[in-house]
Amino acid sequence: MGSILSVEQVRKLQETKEVQFVDCRFNLQEPLEGREQFKEAHLPGAIYFDLENDLSKEADSIGGRHPFPDKEVFVHKLEQYGITRETTLIAYDNPKSPIASRFFWLMKVLGHKEVYILDGGFRAWESMGYPTTNKLPKQEASSYEVDLQHDWVATQEEVRSSIENLDVAIVDARNFERYAGWKEPIDKKTGHIPSAANYEWTKVFNTQGFWKGKRELQDLFSPLNEMESFIVYCGSGVTAAPLAVSLREANFPEVKLYVGSWSDWISNDRNPVHVIPDA
Repeated sequence: MGSILSVEQVRKLQETKEVQFVDCRFNLQEPLEGREQFKEAHLPGAIYFDLENDLSKEADSIGGRHPFPDKEVFVHKLEQYGITRETTLIAYDNPKSPIASRFFWLMKVLGHKEVYILDGGFRAWESMGYPTTNKLPKQEASSYEVDLQHDWVATQEEVRSSIENLDVAIVDARNFERYAGWKEPIDKKTGHIPSAANYEWTKVFNTQGFWKGKRELQDLFSPLNEMESFIVYCGSGVTAAPLAVSLREANFPEVKLYVGSWSDWISNDRNPVHVIPDA
């Protein structure tokens, strides 16, 4: 079983074990929207994790716009919700699932085994007529044992040392205009990390917002077949997560997420950037 589960696969899984749904809906333009949606309706028993309050720590001069949260703070929240290493977690979002993918990745960094992403998110579940609720679950506190997996995360130093390594693919998940340096609506510098290939993160989904199958993903990433490892980044480590998940789903080896991403990279004036001349 892969990391991406359809609604029917989740329903079948529920026949054999208890699952904990994790609602990760979030709108970068309207930060309170996801929490309000959760209050209105969510999957039964779901708990809510907020991108900026739970899945990130406050931005600083380094680390990018959405640094990973402090481990102790994040683990404490897991424990408040009664989550243990044995809990089967299913994260969901809106279609295309960038925040659910970030939650998935963060849990993998902590060493969690049973964590999945619901394909199509809340809308897919609702459209099939399965129940939702606005009731909040009652949870008993737990103890969570961390087993850090450093091979899921790349540091700025590792990215810098990989620029000229022909065995490492650095992959930029932003759209081509931002990658090329022709348009930058958020960050202070334009361009991309030298040697990075551009695979816009939305390309791993079909037109309905569902994840493409393994064979389609393997075809998409086929130009990278000879690479031995991968470092994926975006603007701030959010939309890169679905791309990193997709590379793992397609059985590519040693995929790491550069969490600080472009917003962290450009905070260091010593780091080189590359811009494609506008034709």
